[in-house]
Amino acid sequence: MRKRRELAQRNRVALVNHLKQHRARMNLTQQELAERVGVRRQTILAIEKGHYVPSALLALLLAAELEMGVEELFELMREEGGER
Repeated sequence: MRKRRELAQRNRVALVNHLKQHRARMNLTQQELAERVGVRRQTILAIEKGHYVPSALLALLLAAELEMGVEELFELMREEGGER
């Protein structure tokens, strides 16, 4: 996790997610989504709060469960000016 943070800081980028909004759109609780993708509810909470960056596999599973592309669920934002 430390190396990911260092890489993000060096490149001045942040991973932004829209998981909470899209989960709510599908009327799913954190627990329900967690069970569908095979993780704990705390993992969903940590992702939503930006405390945990999911693996590529988990990001793809989440996007599939929410019926969207992974690039719609997660965005790489440049910290300077907040541009994509």
